[in-house]
Amino acid sequence: MQNTQSLINEICPTSTQSWVRKGALIVDVRENNETRNLMFDVPKILNIPLSHFEERYIELSKNQEMVIVCNDGIKSLLATNFLINNGYDSSKVVHMKHGLIRWVQKGFPTIGDTSSILDSEISNSCCASSSRETSKNSCCH
Repeated sequence: MQNTQSLINEICPTSTQSWVRKGALIVDVRENNETRNLMFDVPKILNIPLSHFEERYIELSKNQEMVIVCNDGIKSLLATNFLINNGYDSSKVVHMKHGLIRWVQKGFPTIGDTSSILDSEISNSCCASSSRETSKNSCCH
């Protein structure tokens, strides 16, 4: 996947909830083995694994608002960059920072077993309960 410099709008899981309520499509770029045990529970979702993204991205309408997601925000950042560099509007295609990990930490809807994420060392992030008092102005709330 070609990596070219572009402007990417990033939003947090809380802002993603707002986009979902307005009808945005969630594009999950995790591989099939990553989606098998845990998925986002949202009305409009499409899984296009990053390994197939260059062949399948044309399935995505340039008129549709969409949030690109993955486990931790790395793969989705690459996919968002790819879309913008292929003519998609950066005001309609955004990247969700911190991925499914932060989504689960926030208690947003999922289908499947969240224990592997909640028990991981990543739960020591700014959204972990011990940090909530110090990060009131962060996107995590």
